[in-house]
Amino acid sequence: MGLGGLGLLMTINQTFALKLFGFYPIGNAFIYYLIGIFLAVALLIFPARQTDSERLPWYDWLLAAAALGGSLYLGLNGLRMTQQGWEYFAPLSATLIATMMLLLVLEGVRRCGGWAIFAVALIFGAYPLYAGYMPGFLWSNGFELGETIRAHVMGAESIVGVPMQVVANLIVGFVVFGIALTITGGGEFFMNFATALMGRSRGGPAKVAVVSSAFMGSLSGSAVSNILTTGTITIPAMKRSGYKPEYAAAVEACASTGGTLMPPVMGAVAFIMASFLGVSYGEVMIAALLPAILFYLALLLQVDHYAARKGLQGMPAKDIPRIGTTLVAGWPYLLSLAVLIYMLLAMRLESQAPYYATLVLLGIALFRRQKRLGLKQLGEFFYQLAHGVGNLVAVLAGIGLVVGGLSYTGVAGAFSRELLLYAGDSIPLMLAAGAVTSFILGMGMTVSACYIFLSILLAPALVGAGLNPLGSHLFILYWGMLSYITPPVALAAITAAGVAGANNTRTSLHAVRLGGVLFVLPFLFVLNPSLILQGEVFDIVVSTLTALTAIWLVAAAMEGYLYRVGSVSWPLRGALLIAALLMMYPEGRSDLLGLGMLVVTYGVAFLRQARQVPSPPPPLDQVCHKP
Repeated sequence: MGLGGLGLLMTINQTFALKLFGFYPIGNAFIYYLIGIFLAVALLIFPARQTDSERLPWYDWLLAAAALGGSLYLGLNGLRMTQQGWEYFAPLSATLIATMMLLLVLEGVRRCGGWAIFAVALIFGAYPLYAGYMPGFLWSNGFELGETIRAHVMGAESIVGVPMQVVANLIVGFVVFGIALTITGGGEFFMNFATALMGRSRGGPAKVAVVSSAFMGSLSGSAVSNILTTGTITIPAMKRSGYKPEYAAAVEACASTGGTLMPPVMGAVAFIMASFLGVSYGEVMIAALLPAILFYLALLLQVDHYAARKGLQGMPAKDIPRIGTTLVAGWPYLLSLAVLIYMLLAMRLESQAPYYATLVLLGIALFRRQKRLGLKQLGEFFYQLAHGVGNLVAVLAGIGLVVGGLSYTGVAGAFSRELLLYAGDSIPLMLAAGAVTSFILGMGMTVSACYIFLSILLAPALVGAGLNPLGSHLFILYWGMLSYITPPVALAAITAAGVAGANNTRTSLHAVRLGGVLFVLPFLFVLNPSLILQGEVFDIVVSTLTALTAIWLVAAAMEGYLYRVGSVSWPLRGALLIAALLMMYPEGRSDLLGLGMLVVTYGVAFLRQARQVPSPPPPLDQVCHKP
């Protein structure tokens, strides 16, 4: 907790250039200090073995002290390191300390990210050692062991590269804001707000789950943690209303997964994306807004169709708060969000905005009777900060080894060129290859790790093929995220199934159906930049209306229910799905063909409905009676 507070104080000092006690380190020195503090935290919080989960062994203290000492040495020599080129030639003592830090980073990524990310970091981090033995475009000039270690630890492209720079300059502040929102009662407010909005409608509990998870997932950036917080409330409520456990768990899994794509905060990956693209975070936030809304609208439509088909009702009136009362009670949270968005979009103070928003929120909380901050809440605040940032630093420092290994050898550029060569002029083939690659890597890696890896290898090829840069990077992000709801991994679906007491496989299959729009949505906005709000206003409006109609048709096809008709047969569901795909395709007059097929489908459905209506009984005076 103390280390977390120290790391926060150092970050605030650097962000606002306070120069407390004359302390204001240069860029790489500051990052080394931050790595040391939060890597030490990660080594103390996350156990090396499962058997150590209930105790803190002596060697964890030793490793944490080594992380602090090694980073302190590197930070104090940060200026000399840059001026004298220690990346290439360094004193023996510096090389030994760099070796120790490299091993500590690998241990940190193993503990926080698991063996899969550890293996990726080790294999690609060591790539310079065996690049000279690789065939074809994978070949590069090899590095010796000492050169590789120095490049990773003291170079500018690896451990202290873009991922860690984003953590130091941006992400810590947004983690602080998200935690402050939670401990002051923001989760309860957003749950009540969602209930007031959606609770009365049919299938109300499922709609509350979708809306509340969109709010909280946006602020937490973590699908799993969102399920373990809001899901413990929404899943039992859905079950009580008549939803099957697997369906209830799937709704929560999809809604929580999509939260990482919902502005204003999103997840850590959005900030990394902005840095890779060289654009402001506000541009990424605006581009991600419409796709996120379309995804959540598709979820709402599907749960509404399901509720209509099953005859499910809304929540009891006594369980639904008044929306006016809810907004009055939650005005501090709305005000802090407004401050955050204004400073991000209007003032472009990306690094400082979350701290000002947090200050507004905590300042109000000090004078409120309800949710007033005490020592217990402050202790929880610093613990969550240390836990969250420690995990991020450990994982992203390890992923920095992947970035460094591919950058130093130049293999990343060669891979992109080869992909362009093999795909030729076929953009659909390239997108399909990118989707499959993103999905497979997303199975064993976090979304941030998957995105960073593919933004180096795959994104340059997509951009080189003439696709929109921002759309290409969002495409990778969406497909990497799909593994959270798709078998065999389906981490979010399995977590939600555990909360619901449901079968893992059936929950994953339900989640695939509910999140079906995610499988086509990335292709829409990467081929049609209007859907990421880029282009002429008229094109954006037309594309938005077409996409809205298309996702309604997808929802109707998935759930087998059509408004004003009721349940529909499989042939009509297939026709609805084809109409949706035609409207999604951005070229030619396919949207008009889709509309035409929709009209025909409705006509056929009404005719079938009319044939199935039984004839009215004859009048009584016409009924023959036996004498």
